[in-house]
Amino acid sequence: MADTLGPRSTPADEAREAVVAAALTTLDLDAKTRLLAGQDMWSLPALPEIGLDSLVMSDGPIGVRGVRWTADDPSVALPSPTALAATWDPALAHRAGVLLAQEARRKGVHVLLAPTVNLHRSPLGGRHFEAYSEDPYLTGRIGSGYVGGVQEGGVGTTVKHFVANDAETDRFTVNNLVGERPLRELYLAPFEHIVEHARPWGVMTAYNTVNGTTMTEHHRLVNGVLRGEWGFDGVNVSDWMAARSTTGAVQGGLDVAMPGPRTVYGEALARAVRDGEVEEATVDEAVRNVLRLAARVGILRGAEPAVTVLPDPVDGVALAREIARRSFVLVRNERAALPLKPGTVALIGAAARDARILGGGSATVFPARTVSPLEGLTAALPEGALRYALGADPVTELGVADQGFALRAVCRDAGGNVIGTASAPSGHLQWMGSDLPAGVTHESLHSVELTGTFTPRAGGPHTFGIKGIGAFTLTVGGTTYFDGVQRPGKDDPFVTFFGAPEPRARVELTAGEPVDVSLAHAVVLPDDLSIKVVTFTLAHQEPRRDPDELIAEAVEAARGADTAVVVVATTDRVESEGFDRTDLALPGRQDDLVRAVAAANPNTVVVVNSGSPVELPWREDVAAVLLSWFPGQEGGAALADVLTGAHEPGGRLPTTWGSLATAPVTRVVPTDGELAYYEGVFIGYRAWEKEGRTPTYPFGHGLGYTDWTYEAVETLGTGVRVRLRNDGTRTGREVVQVYLAPADRDPGRPPRQLAGFATVEAGPGERVEVTVELPRRAFEIWDETTNSWSFVKGSYEIQVGRSITDRRLTATTNV
Repeated sequence: MADTLGPRSTPADEAREAVVAAALTTLDLDAKTRLLAGQDMWSLPALPEIGLDSLVMSDGPIGVRGVRWTADDPSVALPSPTALAATWDPALAHRAGVLLAQEARRKGVHVLLAPTVNLHRSPLGGRHFEAYSEDPYLTGRIGSGYVGGVQEGGVGTTVKHFVANDAETDRFTVNNLVGERPLRELYLAPFEHIVEHARPWGVMTAYNTVNGTTMTEHHRLVNGVLRGEWGFDGVNVSDWMAARSTTGAVQGGLDVAMPGPRTVYGEALARAVRDGEVEEATVDEAVRNVLRLAARVGILRGAEPAVTVLPDPVDGVALAREIARRSFVLVRNERAALPLKPGTVALIGAAARDARILGGGSATVFPARTVSPLEGLTAALPEGALRYALGADPVTELGVADQGFALRAVCRDAGGNVIGTASAPSGHLQWMGSDLPAGVTHESLHSVELTGTFTPRAGGPHTFGIKGIGAFTLTVGGTTYFDGVQRPGKDDPFVTFFGAPEPRARVELTAGEPVDVSLAHAVVLPDDLSIKVVTFTLAHQEPRRDPDELIAEAVEAARGADTAVVVVATTDRVESEGFDRTDLALPGRQDDLVRAVAAANPNTVVVVNSGSPVELPWREDVAAVLLSWFPGQEGGAALADVLTGAHEPGGRLPTTWGSLATAPVTRVVPTDGELAYYEGVFIGYRAWEKEGRTPTYPFGHGLGYTDWTYEAVETLGTGVRVRLRNDGTRTGREVVQVYLAPADRDPGRPPRQLAGFATVEAGPGERVEVTVELPRRAFEIWDETTNSWSFVKGSYEIQVGRSITDRRLTATTNV
């Protein structure tokens, strides 16, 4: 790569590049290779000799956790990325990015490890809540807005996971076999769009292998496509512990190997250069990329940051609430069940009381406040209008000890002496790298005890358990229930993060009466660990009441109310990083609950809280269905806004919802280490249409609280102008969707695909016009014979409407 930045560089870019070049010439080989290796879990080393501060990175896509896994330093928790995509609003994604940059600066973070722009290839993907959509164009547009917002705030992004990291099963070792055409048209497309339109300062290469080459060593896709064809000039950082080979990684275009202190770079890379296995010039290119990033975020002496005037401050609470209500998708609304009519409401479901605001895994952040649906509706409805019933609990396994627990962590040395303490806001303890309590070192740490009290909110038999590996002692109320060694069921380096807890005690407790609890763990850290992690979990489950009894109570509450609102949800054992789903069913007896309530009250509204599709076998039996995704910390307040009609549900489906039995693409489990993408370019709505199958709810679908008439469409060369009218009685927002269908049908090409979209707003009776640009790429396919993009001339039908199936206007264009 040349010293200069290319045709889009500015004088400021060139000035920074001169500082980078000068700094690079003063570094010796050891300093350069040290800079490319993480010094700990989240940062690169400082190099004072060139005025370089330590560069700090942090998860995640919905909030900035910082370098510590703790609620002591709370973070704003926005709705899930799938929710953000459901807004179909890149400008709103940009505002989310600006807020996250503000949060990052507050926490001393320079680079955000986000966004995730992998595609919803199969509905069984366990981490889809952290990605945007099944459609590459929608993903690219939302991702570009997000990246632009973060970087406008002076903070870097790492667009991830490059590439084809679309499932979690065997993600460290799977070899994904992807044809060049689907690779270009689908999986690379969001990354390409974001590189072109948002110029990200970083990309993260994935764990998986693509067509025989692990992504941290994929010279063709990184150096050839990403840097060569697209002109990416940012840093390529590995996913955590993904880098496997010193020479393979650096020659494959990997700039930074994370985390540290043990990586394939550092001393190993310097030795490879001295042994003649790697050219020092190759190292220099990687160092140049890191220094360029440091200059952009303002931590390299002499270089002016890329952003010198920061955006105005953003109210994180208000924005979290706005994004949530803008993301909610109303997929059914019979007899105008929503917004709620005046009268009494029976609110039903454990998920209404115990809000799940985000998915599991590295996306986790800890907000200072969380508004549950129960809290939100209690505040919004008149006093006495709301009655709550538990109904059915989606949690069928032990979860992290949280509600009612007051815990702290006590660290002891080999002699049993206390050497440090820390708060423990929940039963999940996670100290990664140097993140240890003051005064504690890995060398001195012999044991950690989570200790404190638990005040039950329900009486009866409570179950306590442990998630983790090693020796544990569990004591409740002065009685030791477990004192032994817990071993993993399989050889998985992340079993302590994503595995299921083991039940170890069943204790009769009285509601409201505190009891002492303690979980002690003997810390043993093998010498060969690439990074030292102390992590384990005290788990808990409340007494399990008879489900039929709970459902009967809910039915009684529903029968006596004007409206029944049932909140159903998945759990972190269903949707999380680290594993894929095996079905699309709601956990527990939630389907039975909905059926029973609907039979008792025809005016039943169901709120579905999941990050990606679930089956809704009762959907025709209820009056309304509202999808709330994982709605972030203000989800309950936003839900009240939408249910009461204070605001309209603004979302449209970013992914197709259907049953597993009819879904065309489902496979996520490799065979002999390989996962073949046999479906080619046909995923999502493309596959549903190709197979002639009807989903439960199609891509792009979503209802509001007003009606729209699409009046006219006019072609304008590179785009279309659409006129529509709000025929309802209230102001509303509409997402105008434009699909492109080639007149000459080609069985190897989707019959139609999303080519553009725009949001409009209008008052009652008001007409509005919007122009939607159609990108050249919408008319192109990847030609595997010439290995290039081919512009397909001919006639195309431009189809304008409200979803992939609800097309209202058409026009023809010839290209």
